[in-house]
Amino acid sequence: MTDVKIAAAAYPLDFFSDFAGYEAKLSAWVAEAAATGAQLLVFPEYGAMELGSLGGATVAADLEACLHEVARWRPEVDALHLRLAAQHGVHILGASGPVFPDPHSRPVNRATFYGPTGILGHQDKQIMTRFEREIWFVAPGQGLPVFDTPLGRIGVVICYDSEFPLLSRALVEQGAEILLAPSCTDSFRGFTRVRVGAMARALENQCVVVHSPTVGLCDFCPAVDENVGSAAIYGPPDLGFPENGIFTETPLNAPGWAYATISRDAIAEVRRAGGVLNHLHWGEQADRLARARR
Repeated sequence: MTDVKIAAAAYPLDFFSDFAGYEAKLSAWVAEAAATGAQLLVFPEYGAMELGSLGGATVAADLEACLHEVARWRPEVDALHLRLAAQHGVHILGASGPVFPDPHSRPVNRATFYGPTGILGHQDKQIMTRFEREIWFVAPGQGLPVFDTPLGRIGVVICYDSEFPLLSRALVEQGAEILLAPSCTDSFRGFTRVRVGAMARALENQCVVVHSPTVGLCDFCPAVDENVGSAAIYGPPDLGFPENGIFTETPLNAPGWAYATISRDAIAEVRRAGGVLNHLHWGEQADRLARARR
């Protein structure tokens, strides 16, 4: 499969009195995207934090209690995503959230990748923001897998991770053609940092980057109380791609899907014959730096 239709969510967080409410919301979002022919659906970082509301307002408002409440719904969340992926024949990067690897550890921030036939794996956030490391005490994860799917070879860089080029480069050197960048930012400047990082990763790796943010106010959960962003799909501004590098983007802070059809053949071609060859020439940096330091 060379052409892939992608849907990136600009996703609001809601309060639920029961899991059925969450199930109805997610089912509607997935059905809407699948009805357009989207094959790869991407949800944002910490989108799962809305599940903290299932413990009630007091739990949702407590930073530590909310982490545990969200984490305890993981089996039900996995089952729901698997059912929807199979029902609609789509691949879904689920909204990330806390997972406790063992009872004595701090949580990691994990995004799980679901396919029509099962869970493909997960990506844990690698580099923590100041809030995560200094106040929330979320732990960095290990490993940078590339998912080999019928839609292409896909890697994930969660929010802040997209601002560190060597992480994306490690995925690209494993064969990634599409990078998924789910995010959760509470200011326009924070959103802009991820946006600029995602566009830069598309440029330097000559690949497609999919940016899915949380949007809107979430007054019941202080960890994610303000959410600023717009969903977008980026490519290198070069041969076979939009001149500004933007396939599509939603209006700022407006919930909904951003859709674009991308071509894996175009990725291969721009890497082979683009106006510039950043992907091919990446290694020259090390050579130049070594010479400069002699």
